[in-house]
Amino acid sequence: MKAGFVPDNTNIKKTSGTPNLFFDSKDNVFFERDRNNIAYEVTSTQLPAMVGGAFVNLYLTKGHMREPHWHPNAWELDVIVSGEAIISIVDPDAKRLHNYHAKPGQVVFIPMAWWHWIRPVTDKLHLHIFFNNDQFETAEGSDTLRLTPPEVFQFAYGIETEKIADALSPVKESVVIGPPEVRKDYDYDEGKISININNKSIQF
Repeated sequence: MKAGFVPDNTNIKKTSGTPNLFFDSKDNVFFERDRNNIAYEVTSTQLPAMVGGAFVNLYLTKGHMREPHWHPNAWELDVIVSGEAIISIVDPDAKRLHNYHAKPGQVVFIPMAWWHWIRPVTDKLHLHIFFNNDQFETAEGSDTLRLTPPEVFQFAYGIETEKIADALSPVKESVVIGPPEVRKDYDYDEGKISININNKSIQF
């Protein structure tokens, strides 16, 4: 059975001397919505000796969120550095939604490939996020929604093609840190988010 522990330092060779062991995460932007809503990333691309793990330094402000997404090849550990967050996870086995109100020093673990998202409760939020894959992959909810033909939603769920196409029309690219610039109005609480787009209310 494969474990998360990496038993050897594959990229460290005795004959080549000490590898680079230092990197400033803020030298590698993963995604930037604005100066206060930004994610920095460190993988084995930046530190080749870092086999089996990766790191994201995430900053969010209230009114923004790390959009729903999942990681096909890695689990995730969220550590609250400052501020407070609601970290939401869909358990595909129990078919339940879990909302964890996390504060500084607390952690939330997200199993591999589980659907999840992060919302600030406080005005500012800072998280350190760890992955057990040095080249972790991310599947964004915005890409799933915008690339799925509207008629599929009608065939699968009975949602009228025109309605879903209109509701999703503002999603034209990967969102990552939302909302996109076309946002109209947002209402947050600990259990749900209500978004008004084109005079239509969507809750999740």
